Amino acid sequence: MADFTYVFTFEKLAYAAFVTDVFSRRIVGWRVADSMRTELVLDAVEMALWTRDHQGMPVGEGLVHHSDAGSQLGFKGSFAFTRKLIDAGVDPSIGSVGDAYDNAMAEATNSLYKAELIEHEGPWKTVADVELATLGWVDWFNRSRLHGALNYLPPIEFETSHVAGAVTQ
Repeated sequence: MADFTYVFTFEKLAYAAFVTDVFSRRIVGWRVADSMRTELVLDAVEMALWTRDHQGMPVGEGLVHHSDAGSQLGFKGSFAFTRKLIDAGVDPSIGSVGDAYDNAMAEATNSLYKAELIEHEGPWKTVADVELATLGWVDWFNRSRLHGALNYLPPIEFETSHVAGAVTQ
């Protein structure tokens, strides 16, 4: 599931896109940039596909990528975005217009990002400062942050335990 948010800096607006695995709550792809161009989301999706492929996780048939119907990043209308998903064997799923609950999990990731990093550590001077801090936050989120929906395990530990057969959701 994917979405983006924005961050005010003294320099200009920064945009952060996240691709989150619904099963494990792990952020598998992300990108911070100074514009809302399609490349922002394409980079996050590329990272997500690379992350899963290099961990031996399934990528392709049966995998669904969901995003809201917002056209700011080209989720709905970008040929390049849709082509990337199709080429990877991933089925694109677009939410309905005006349904606040349709992308709730992605919005929750954005809210946690803002509360735990952006508002807590700001104000931000530059887009590069936001990008570097986001790198650290994503690492902490995936490796250390406990999630109630995951039996109070961090996402990477939950995935590892699930693959080993020790945890079921």
